[in-house]
Amino acid sequence: MPRTFRQDVIHRWKENPVITSEDLPFKCHDMYNAGCIKIDGEYILLVTIEKLDGRPAIYIARSEDGLYFKIEREPFIASSKDEDFNEYEEMGVLDARITPLNNEYYIIYLAMGRHGIVLGLGKTKDFNEFERMEIISQPDTKAGALFSRKINGRFAMLDRPSSGGSIWITYSNDLLTWGEREVVLTPRAGFWDQGRIGCAVPPMETESGWLLFYYGVKQTSSGTITKIGAAILDKEDPAKMINRSNIPILSPRKLYERIGDLNNVVFSTGAILEDNGEIKLYYGAADNCICLGTTTLSEVIDFCKNNLEEF
Repeated sequence: MPRTFRQDVIHRWKENPVITSEDLPFKCHDMYNAGCIKIDGEYILLVTIEKLDGRPAIYIARSEDGLYFKIEREPFIASSKDEDFNEYEEMGVLDARITPLNNEYYIIYLAMGRHGIVLGLGKTKDFNEFERMEIISQPDTKAGALFSRKINGRFAMLDRPSSGGSIWITYSNDLLTWGEREVVLTPRAGFWDQGRIGCAVPPMETESGWLLFYYGVKQTSSGTITKIGAAILDKEDPAKMINRSNIPILSPRKLYERIGDLNNVVFSTGAILEDNGEIKLYYGAADNCICLGTTTLSEVIDFCKNNLEEF
C-alpha cells in the first residue's frame, strides 16, 4: 500500500551522513552539532569533535556543494591558554552557532571549565583567524544564539539557563554585557518537547517573523529522545511567539540517528537559507556523525501556522 503521509518536514539527504569519523584526518572519540554559514559559494561547517583526551574542540569543514566536505586538521576553536579564558574553557569548547552581523561573523559557543558551562563569544572576518571577545553568560547556560540585527536599537540573544529548561531572550548595548531577560518559549507537558528546550539554529528573519528552529527533549521509559521543532517570533518583539509547531519537523528515525554515543538524538546548531528558498539543515545524529536535511522556507512557515494538533 503506498504511503500517503511523511512524518518529517525535513528531507534527509539520501547519502547521509555527510561527515563521519572516517572522513577525519585524525582519530577522535565522536563528533556532533555543526554550526554553518555560506560565504561566496563556499559552505563552512563548524563541527564539534571530541578528541582522544576527552576535550571537545571546534573544527572547520569546507565544501563547494554543501554535500561533500573536507575537515581541516587543526581546530579553529580549542580550549584557550589565555589566562582570561582558560579557567572557563579548560575542559573544552563545543556547539558553535554563527551569526553574520556588522560585516563580521559572530560565534557563540559553549565553554566547559571549573565553573561549569558558560557561553563564550568571538568573531571572525574570514574563518582563518578567530578573536575571542568575552564570556557572556552566567554558569550553566546553554544554546546561545545571536539575532542578525539589532532589535529596537539593541543586540539580542537567545539562550537557555539550566533551571526551568526554557528559551529566554536577553539584550545588550555592546554584545559584552547582557541583561533584561524575558521568557520566549517553555516546555509543554505531554508534548514532544516536554522536558527542556533550547535554540538550535540562530533565528532567521523572514516576512512572517523570526523563524526559530529549536530542540526539545522528552523523557521516555528507555531514556530521553531529542527532536527538532520550529516556531515563529514577532519581528520587533521576539519575546512574543506568533506560531509554534505542535509536532516536530525532524525526529530520530534512521539507524544513525537512533544508535550512537548518545542514542535517539537529532540536534542542530546551524542551517543555511539558499536564495531559492531551500533550507539546508545540518544536524548531529546520536553524537556520532553530521547529517544533512533539506526543506523549504515556505514549507516550514506553513507547517508552523497550520500543523495538526496531534503529535
